[in-house]
Order: sequence, then C-alpha cells, then structure tokens
Amino acid sequence: MTVTVGRADGLDARLLDVLRPWLADRRWFPVKDGSAQVTLIGSVQLASGLSLVRVLLLRVRGDALSTVLQVPVVLTPDAAGADEVIGSLDGRHVLDGAGHPAFLAAWLAAADGPPRATSTRAALLPSSGRVLTGEQSNTSVVLSAGGASAAILKVLRAPAGGENPDVDVPRHLVEVGWDAVPAPLGWLTATWPGADDEPTTGYLGALSAFVPEAADGFVLACDHARAGTSFAPLAAELGTVVASMHAALVRAYGSFPDADLGPGAVADGLAARYAWAVQSVPELTRHRDGVAAVLAALRALPAAPPRQRVHGDLHLGQVLRSSGRWYVTDFEGEPLAPLAERTRPDLAVRDVAGVLRSLDYAAAVGGRDRKTAGSWLQEARTAFLEAYEAAAPGCGDQHLLLRAQELDKTLYEAVYEARHRPDWLPIPLAGLDRLLRP
Repeated sequence: MTVTVGRADGLDARLLDVLRPWLADRRWFPVKDGSAQVTLIGSVQLASGLSLVRVLLLRVRGDALSTVLQVPVVLTPDAAGADEVIGSLDGRHVLDGAGHPAFLAAWLAAADGPPRATSTRAALLPSSGRVLTGEQSNTSVVLSAGGASAAILKVLRAPAGGENPDVDVPRHLVEVGWDAVPAPLGWLTATWPGADDEPTTGYLGALSAFVPEAADGFVLACDHARAGTSFAPLAAELGTVVASMHAALVRAYGSFPDADLGPGAVADGLAARYAWAVQSVPELTRHRDGVAAVLAALRALPAAPPRQRVHGDLHLGQVLRSSGRWYVTDFEGEPLAPLAERTRPDLAVRDVAGVLRSLDYAAAVGGRDRKTAGSWLQEARTAFLEAYEAAAPGCGDQHLLLRAQELDKTLYEAVYEARHRPDWLPIPLAGLDRLLRP
C-alpha cells in the first residue's frame, strides 16, 4: 500500500528538537558544514502501542541544496538491545528506527511486493535486523529467515517523487529474465506534501534478496592487486555480465535513437566538465591541448549509438561476487541528484568507463608499487574490455566515446580528491596522464 504522510504535529516538532544534534553527525546527512536549515514536512505513524513507530520527513536546505530526508524513529520505554539511543521524550527513549524490530515489523506489514515474494517476506524476522556500517547515503538492514540472512532492506534516506530506479530497474530486469541482480522482494511508497504543496508520491524503501557470502567487488580487486594476483579472469567475467545487463536494459526499456546525445553533445559536456575542473585544480591546465584534441575528434564523429537506460553509477563497489558469479546492485544513482537526471538514458559506455576508473583506483589502493600496479591494471582493463566488446557487438567502434566518458569521470575525480582526499589526487592525475598521452 501507499502510506500518507500527514502534516507535522506537536510531537513531530518535539522529536525534531531531540534529533537535531544527532542528525548532523550521520553519514547520510547531506550538509556537513553546520549550515543546514532543517524543517518538518510531516510524518506517518506505522505502529502505536508500547513502541510507537513514526517516520519523519524533513526538508534539509543548504548551500545550493534542498532535499527531502527520511528519519524513522521508535519511542519506547525499553531501550534494551537498541543500537543507539538518541534522547528521551515524555519518559520514553527516542531510538534510531532503521534497524529496530518495531520499525522493521511495521515496515514489512505495510510493504507491497511481487506475489511470488509474499512467503519470503512473511518468513523474515524483524528481531534479526542488522544495520550495515560503512560510508552510505542510505541505511541498509539485513534480515534473516530460518537462521540465515535472507533479505536486505534499503531505507532510502533522500526519497524523491516518482519511480526510484533502485526499485524500478531490478523489477524490469527480472521481468525480462536477467538474474544477475538481487531479486526485488518488496517496497514501501508514500505520498507527502511537495515543495509547492502538491502531493508527491515516491519510495521510502526497498527490500531485495540477500546475496550470501558475497565479496564486495572493489575490496576483492584491491586484495588481488595487493597480492599481485591477476584480476583478469574476474574482470573478463564482469565485462560479459555488464554487456548482458545493457542488453537486458534495452529489452526492458527500449532504446532512444531520437535522444540528443550525438558526438557534439558529448563534446560539449566534456568541455564543460574540463572548464569546471580546471577552476578547482589549476594544474589541469597542462592538459588543455590534450583535452582539445579529444574534443576535436569527438566533433568529427558522424554519429553516436542510441541512448539507453544504464546503471548510471557503475563501479566495482556496486558489484558483488558470490557462488562463482557477479551480481550488480545499487541502481539508484546519486541519491541527491534529481530523479530525471538519474533515470535519463545515456550511452552504455558510461558504465564501462565507470568500471575502468574503479579498476584504476583498485590498482592504486592495493598495488605494491607503481610498476606492479601498472601491469596489473593494464591486464585487468584489457580483459574487461575485450570480454565486454565480445558480448556487445559494435562496441569496438566506440573507443573514442569511451575515452571521452572515462576522461569526464577522471576530471570529476580530480576535483573530488582535491577537495576531500588530497592524498588520493595522484590517482586521477595519473589516469589523466594515461588517457591524454599523445
């Protein structure tokens, strides 16, 4: 069912006062400099009684940012076993709801899902919820059934109106027979007052099958690089899987031959990215001629392939290795980007470029020395690309477009690292040197 978020009441306002100091330190809170303005949109009560479960929707405004934030809370007199006590209100503890059994039980009771997954949802034990730690923009909770991990709930911290791609895309892929994605098991939608007071409907969370004994693709690649073990066989398998994903996305959504993303548009986007990047990282001016040569070559291309639905944020951290095969996850894209941008059709080689850049980072993070890392990287890149091109006819003619997409991502990385992780800036700078080598 779709739950309705009502107007904020007095309890919501008092809860927000308790939450304010806690919110600023959350990994998923979007404004880190203390300047955020946080106001109430409303709330929905999922359960009452001894433990009251309420989901607050907040409006967070910062410099050039305005986003909706979801914060589930549990008010209960008993805080035994709670992961975190935020504060107290009216003699009851205020708890982070995301992993609390009362919230999980209420969420499962309210959720919709495919009929084939009804029995799976019914078997899940809310008391088994285990919140995953790490650098995440959402909150993921593992749930068990029959003594084994069976599902993972993603609480979408920045819900947006419309079809969330992390729910919509896996559903479509499974429907066309592609099984390298964790199967969707359920979802919860809500309607809330939008910025203009018009009703907005979107997803609050998504439940999918848990991939057992899975290794994170980036961690796996770093371990191989650190040990000096070839990643080429696994990279080749991943290339085949990514190509099959792109074919399945075309079956599910079609292609968009009339969309305006010809070579000229790609060149314009890359030119804008370079102009933006050089303002933050002045040393990129040494690549001006190299970028200009790529732009000229792009504009000389007669055409580009049709756009299609893509993953949009594909890298090694978005793939899992389990039972001798790869799974692709996290189709949401950048959660703070507008939904239209996250679902916009694009060139398939955008995803290919994302994996190549991720391999570059794995080589640098796990490599023992520059020479060893370089040879490891080249072997892995070649294996991934050759396998992808073998499974995606015609892709071999898109090397210039792929180079442009990889260059675009590397310029973004240079700005990000300069701002947030200066010690890592040499990674994208070395990538630029390779990409723009005459």
